[in-house]
Amino acid sequence: MSDKTHLAIHYNHLVQAMIYNSLDPDFASFLHDQGYEGGGRTFKLFTFSRLIGKFRINEGGIEFEPPLKLIVTSPMERFCRSLLNGLLTKNEVELGQAVVKVESVKVEKPEVAGEYVKLKLLSPAVAYSTLYRGDGSKYTCYYQPGDAEFTRIAEENLRKKYRALYNREAPEGEVKIRPLSQPKLHVMEYKGNVIKGYSGTLIVEGPPELLQVAVDAGLGSKNSMGFGCVEMLD
Repeated sequence: MSDKTHLAIHYNHLVQAMIYNSLDPDFASFLHDQGYEGGGRTFKLFTFSRLIGKFRINEGGIEFEPPLKLIVTSPMERFCRSLLNGLLTKNEVELGQAVVKVESVKVEKPEVAGEYVKLKLLSPAVAYSTLYRGDGSKYTCYYQPGDAEFTRIAEENLRKKYRALYNREAPEGEVKIRPLSQPKLHVMEYKGNVIKGYSGTLIVEGPPELLQVAVDAGLGSKNSMGFGCVEMLD
C-alpha cells in the first residue's frame, strides 16, 4: 500500500465487511445469516485484530501509514481457505471508501502444547452480563480480566464454541484467567452500539482443547465484530 489509509475512528465494522466480502459468496451468506450452533448460541468462529501499523488520530478519524497488518484467526479450515483464496485473487480490498492493496498473506497454525498459555490480546476482550434495575430497565455490566465473572463468562463461551466446532461437550477441567498487569479499558462503537473491552497480556490455564479454541476463535464475546483476538506468546 503506497498511500495513507483514512478510516473512521471506530472501524471494526469496515474490517468485518472486508472479511465477508473476501469470502466465497455462498459461504459468506451462510456465515453471516446462520453460523454454527453450540449450546443454544450461534457463532461465526472467526475474529480479527486491530489494524497494526503507524497511525495518527485527527478530527476526521484515524489515518494509517503503510504498511498495514491485520491478523484474522479461525479454527475453520473452510473459512481460512476461502479468505486466503479471496485475498490472493482480488489483490486489493476495500475498507469503507479506502482501497488497500494486498501485498502479502502469511498463514500460521499455532498449536497449544499444554494446560498453560500466555496470550496477548490483539483486540479488546469482551465479557458482559445484561442486568435489570429496580424499575425493570436493562443495563449492561462489563467485566475485566481478573474478575471472577470475566473468567466464568469466558469459560462458558469457550465451551459453547467447542460444541459448535465439534458437536460434543468440551473436556472437563477449570479454566483460570489471570492478567499479568492492569488491563486497559477500551470504549468502542460498533454500528452505533457502545462496547467496552480490555486489552493486555493474560495467563490462561485449562484443558488444552479449550485453550486452542481461545487461540483460534477468540476469547470472550463478540469475536466476529473484532473482539478477543489473541496471539500466543512463548
